[in-house]
Amino acid sequence: MAVERKFIEDSVSRYRVSDFLKKKLKRVGFSNVTIQRTPMVTRIVVEVANPGKLIGKRGKSIKRLTDTIAEEFGMKDPQIAVIPVAKFELEPNLMAQEIAWRVEGSKPIRPTVHAALKKIMDAKALGCEIIVSGKIVAKGGKARSMRVAAGYLPKAGDLTRLVKIGSVVARPKYGAVNVKVSITPPGAFEIKGKGIELPKTFKYVETEEQRRERLSAK
Repeated sequence: MAVERKFIEDSVSRYRVSDFLKKKLKRVGFSNVTIQRTPMVTRIVVEVANPGKLIGKRGKSIKRLTDTIAEEFGMKDPQIAVIPVAKFELEPNLMAQEIAWRVEGSKPIRPTVHAALKKIMDAKALGCEIIVSGKIVAKGGKARSMRVAAGYLPKAGDLTRLVKIGSVVARPKYGAVNVKVSITPPGAFEIKGKGIELPKTFKYVETEEQRRERLSAK
């Protein structure tokens, strides 16, 4: 029973640290975090869009963050490594944040979402789905949801583990709006399934209506 309890406690601790970093590093473009415990140290690898800002002058900012994690979560000798995001448009957390910022800046939602979908697919993603739900209309309107998608996005089975998912809550004046972005990254299906032909590329063709809506968001 002690082993199971330790396993649960480790999982809860990882989740709490991940959630803390997601909120704390929003301004430097937080994308992902990997936490690995060893008998000696806890390695935390953080992917962000702006590594320099997170590290700070002479490493002061990253040291403060390390000390905070050690103190608040009781982690033994945490070591944080910072790596830059390889491609902004293929990171669902960053794209969800971008949509959220534009929504909070009173940009129209439909054109904003279509523009984000095109940007992701132009970055060679195999598939993408964006769902925006909540107060997506003017003040006084009912909560609604909007979904746009393109390409190939597995919804069931083992292939779903290849899909990267990010979620952010935008808070415009008229109420909270949840933004969820799911991306099938390029090269996800280079190893074929058993007897299944999976797509290696996908060409996104924008409709005339989507083009007009996207351009109206600029």
